[in-house]
Amino acid sequence: MDRPVTAGQLKEKSPFQESDGSAVPAKTVCHNCSKLKIFLGALAFSFFAKGFSGSYMKSMSSQIERRFEISSSIVGIIDGSFEIGNLMVMVLVSYLGPRVHRPKIIGVGCLIMSVGAFLSVMPQFLMGRYNYERITVSVDNSSTSVSACSPASSEGPPVTDATETLSTVINAGCERTTDSYLWLFVLVGNLLRGIGEAPIMPLGVSYIDDFSKEENSAFYIGLVRSSGMFGPTLGFLLGSFCASLWVDIGVVDIDVISINPKDTRWVGAWWLGLLICGAVNFIASLPFWFLPYSLPKEGENENLKISHLSVQGDHCKIDAPAHPQLKFSEAVKGVILLPVTVLGMFLGGFLIKKFKLHVTDMAKFGCITFIVAYLLNLLYFTCSCEVLQVAGLTAPYSGMKHLSSSKHIYVASCNAECSCNVDQWDPVCGDNGITYMTACFAGCKSSSGTGRNMVFHNCSCVDGQGLGLGNSSAVLGQCQRESCTKAFPYFLALQTACAFLLAFGGTPTYMIMFRSVSPDLKSFAVGIETLGGRVLGGLPAPIYFGALIDETCLKWGTKSCGGSGSCRVYDTKEFRNVYLGLIAGLRTGCCLLYIVLFVLIMKRFKSDGKEMTDIKNAERSTSKELDTANKREILPGSRTSEESEETYM
Repeated sequence: MDRPVTAGQLKEKSPFQESDGSAVPAKTVCHNCSKLKIFLGALAFSFFAKGFSGSYMKSMSSQIERRFEISSSIVGIIDGSFEIGNLMVMVLVSYLGPRVHRPKIIGVGCLIMSVGAFLSVMPQFLMGRYNYERITVSVDNSSTSVSACSPASSEGPPVTDATETLSTVINAGCERTTDSYLWLFVLVGNLLRGIGEAPIMPLGVSYIDDFSKEENSAFYIGLVRSSGMFGPTLGFLLGSFCASLWVDIGVVDIDVISINPKDTRWVGAWWLGLLICGAVNFIASLPFWFLPYSLPKEGENENLKISHLSVQGDHCKIDAPAHPQLKFSEAVKGVILLPVTVLGMFLGGFLIKKFKLHVTDMAKFGCITFIVAYLLNLLYFTCSCEVLQVAGLTAPYSGMKHLSSSKHIYVASCNAECSCNVDQWDPVCGDNGITYMTACFAGCKSSSGTGRNMVFHNCSCVDGQGLGLGNSSAVLGQCQRESCTKAFPYFLALQTACAFLLAFGGTPTYMIMFRSVSPDLKSFAVGIETLGGRVLGGLPAPIYFGALIDETCLKWGTKSCGGSGSCRVYDTKEFRNVYLGLIAGLRTGCCLLYIVLFVLIMKRFKSDGKEMTDIKNAERSTSKELDTANKREILPGSRTSEESEETYM
């Protein structure tokens, strides 16, 4: 008869048993656990890197539009090139899935993103200095005053030698500017970023789901996605900082620049942040080269160890998981400092883990949150900014009748003798709060100061009645609108609520896909889902949004050699209606699809939900029986070690 196992014998029998009976030291198990944690950290940083560079590129759209003097439609094509690159390889990498070394493929993707970011910077070093659109003025030799409006022939006001020299310089660079298609570098760089990003989501998420516990999978994915939201936040902050810097910083004396970042002709240092994005993506690729092809399933070996056994060594300590759920207080430690989107993703994954939601519960949860967010989204229409009051475009000249919406009246009696060029845009703000396209259109006769501090005087069109009394002035730059400042807090609160709800229901919705396909098709399902998003949304949306936005432009800029440049003034009311209306229409379709998805999920998995409930109840009763057996086992002579092992197997 076998003797009972003593405490000393239990302590000596510390190795875990694999399915084939071979012993696996605790050190090896901890090593595998640490590799999963390393992968989680590396994937989170790669999510950060792609979100960082992606949001930075989004924030630089207007700067790129102005620098290359292109329309919003072309900017949409550049933005869509990312989706094209993504589509080129998405299906392939998703289909290969576990057949490839997923960590190394993700590392290659991060390197390609790095190359794309560096390639997009090249135009800055191949193009000349940026010459923004500005008016030519005549200088009175007897004084330092400058005249924007001078009675002259239809050919325009006379110019000095200095002005002629400036015009010559602009014309000399004319050929380089007009035949410059260097924005194609940005397009190809964005294309490479799309190719590099393709494997990160499907391969990374499927790797986590394959080698983590089922109850931990959603939590890990939500944690990784929420950690990645650091990227967009810092990306937009970097974009804001770079946009405040002059594009040719370090080469041009900033003091001679007469415009500020609020001017529609201002171009920020769009290229500077791309250098940082390239470096970040390169760093993100490094950890994946040291991770294995596969890992043991998280918790597999732990389920085989002897109950109540604690193994302590030099490297780790492994205890029986009495409470497998992570405490909420530990899960949100430091997280309250992140944006609400991060919090929403995190809570979505945490709730799935905490309450072990069935797929039907996830479908209900995702459907409700999206519909509520959709209803809140409709409130965006209540946010409005007044249209920029530009004389001749959106507002009448003083003393004239209301401006017809179908016809722009650029010339009035107050500036009829000035021979102003309607193609120029160098706005000034009058004392009456109205913006004029140039100081010439304001009828200004003299000025004082230089650069940004220039002030125009004797502006006949700025005078209240347009009688030219000579006591009105204007300053460089367009007038500011007050209503936007007042509406911004309301808009921000609304956007915060919508972002939280969409992120909150995003993770449960994402997990529905994993629970609806066979395990070997997880990465492929993620790829198809991403492919659908790219084809239906990511690729065409920037193009048709850009085309519709172009239709709301009231005043186009003019290139130095002729031709239309980027837009200077938009009809903000029409812009709002077109932009928000299109979004509302698309989300209406999404709501209908969510309802259809909910109905289909309920029909397919409702019976499975009942079976799962019965299984959980059976597991609880079995667990109670095992606990009773454990108590008996500690009594002398009650069980042999072999019988004990067989019980837990």
